[in-house]
Amino acid sequence: MDSAAGFVLILSRLGVGAIGTFFAILLWSQIRDAAWVLVIIGTLVAYAEVVYSTLEGFGIVSAEYFNLSGIPVLRLALANLPMLLLTCAFIAVIARRRPR
Repeated sequence: MDSAAGFVLILSRLGVGAIGTFFAILLWSQIRDAAWVLVIIGTLVAYAEVVYSTLEGFGIVSAEYFNLSGIPVLRLALANLPMLLLTCAFIAVIARRRPR
C-alpha cells in the first residue's frame, strides 16, 4: 500500500472512531443499562486500539515494553477486548429477555 492510501486509511479510522467514541460517551451519561455500558466500553476500547496502532505505526510507542514472555499483552488485550465486551453485552440482553 502506498503512503497516501495508508495515510487516508489512518485518518479515516481515527475520524470515524472519534465520532463513534464521542457519541458513546454522550450515551454513557444518559444510560445505566449494563448491556449498553458494555457496548460503550467496547467502543472506547476499540478506539484505544486504533490510537495505539497509529502511535505504534509512527514509532511513538513500542510494543516491546508491554511483552510478557514474548507475547504483546497490550496489543492482545486491545485487539480482543472490544469483541469480548460486545459478547458480554449480548449475553446480558439474552439473559434479561429469557423467560423465567
